[in-house]
Amino acid sequence: MTNASVREFKMPDVGEGLTEAEILKWYVQPGDTVTDGQVVCEVETAKAAVELPIPYDGVVRALHFPEGTTVDVGTSIIAVEVAGGAAPAQEEAPAAAVPAAEPEKPAEQPAARQPVLVGYGVATSSTRRRPRKQAQDPVARQAASAVQAELNGHGAAPAASAAPVAPAAPAAPAQRPLAKPPVRKLAKDLGVDLATVTPSGPDGVITREDVHAAVAAAQAPQQTAPAAQPAVPAASAPDRPAAPASYDTARETRIPVKGVRKATAAAMVGSAFTAPHVTEFVTVDVTRTMKLVEELKQDKEFAGLRVNPLLLIAKALLVAIRRNPDINASWDEAAQEIVVKHYVNLGIAAATPRGLIVPNIKDAHAKTLPELAASLGELVSTAREGRTSPSAMQGGTVTITNVGVFGVDTGTPILNPGESAILAVGAIKPQPWVHKGKVKPRQVTTLALSFDHRLVDGELGSKVLADVAAVLEQPKRLITWA
Repeated sequence: MTNASVREFKMPDVGEGLTEAEILKWYVQPGDTVTDGQVVCEVETAKAAVELPIPYDGVVRALHFPEGTTVDVGTSIIAVEVAGGAAPAQEEAPAAAVPAAEPEKPAEQPAARQPVLVGYGVATSSTRRRPRKQAQDPVARQAASAVQAELNGHGAAPAASAAPVAPAAPAAPAQRPLAKPPVRKLAKDLGVDLATVTPSGPDGVITREDVHAAVAAAQAPQQTAPAAQPAVPAASAPDRPAAPASYDTARETRIPVKGVRKATAAAMVGSAFTAPHVTEFVTVDVTRTMKLVEELKQDKEFAGLRVNPLLLIAKALLVAIRRNPDINASWDEAAQEIVVKHYVNLGIAAATPRGLIVPNIKDAHAKTLPELAASLGELVSTAREGRTSPSAMQGGTVTITNVGVFGVDTGTPILNPGESAILAVGAIKPQPWVHKGKVKPRQVTTLALSFDHRLVDGELGSKVLADVAAVLEQPKRLITWA
């Protein structure tokens, strides 16, 4: 390539205020040709999984970090040789600063590139994949040879040897199993090798059910093994009882704290020890609300929309905020000011395979009930598919967490950082209730409101919680109070 220069593509800040991201998957290897806009890798931030496109044409010269590495924002992750012109100052790196690519033999060109992360597609440009170089550390090579020998049934390799161990001949690269990022995360958490899982999805895609089936299959031999083992003589039997057959042979499992879990932990610790939390509770008869939910499901205006109790609970909270606007605020420590928001970005806590995330509905206060239903449905489906963007989780003002879906009566939720209140909704279930002077079975739930006592006093917090309960007890207040 004549008049070529090398450009260093740096890890961008794909979300406001993020400082690092983990490289989940490289879609290119050294020697591949890339074009402007082509996705070269997928990274996971503290908020979402994001694909990174390269901003220029050229040939990949080096990948500076392997998959699974957490890289600081602003650090170069890939070097690309481009034709003609000098690179911009913030992207240019002298050719000498780029590690020289070690000689390697190109792998056989596949007929068609296969997607490895379902839902993200593949690049339309033609690329060549090359096998990853193995570690050059002699100790690592020796350990790898020992493990390989044991797997091949040749027994354990010697613990130490003065003679160098010759590296094994590189095997042909195996095709990576097809699975969505949340499924890969689930398999990693459960210790399942996707290469051993039988796919049942379309085009050979591995589903969550396939992973759980693999776990169940692995546990089945452990459950039947005690019957097949010879009985232990009474004289030599141990005094302590044997562990249940369903227990794994491993005593502990260590899971790296990173991504969403790392961000959630830091945010919760910061919130719990920064904002003085107060939680108030109220138990309310929501029988009329449940009847209204059933009526709305039959309404043509809500055809195709997700209608459930959470929709009316969200609307009730929005009405309560309109009646008590000071609850919708934040504490500015640096300026020593209370910032009252004249808009509501309503956060909905969602449990996903990547952990707990809190995307929010922008300007929820201005939405009609059908519009709010549509936004809630889109938020939930996007979160479940692992496609929530970082921007969708920024700028929240008040949050709802629905612990009732897990059969829990209620809880004491911790504030989302930067917010002043969070409403926990418990399970809705029939309970004996005094209604019109008689004890009758009614649909009842318990609400819990946590708030920042620096800017929300007991009176304001109590008014908001009471208003939410009043709307859910008498949904017609949605009309009279709205």
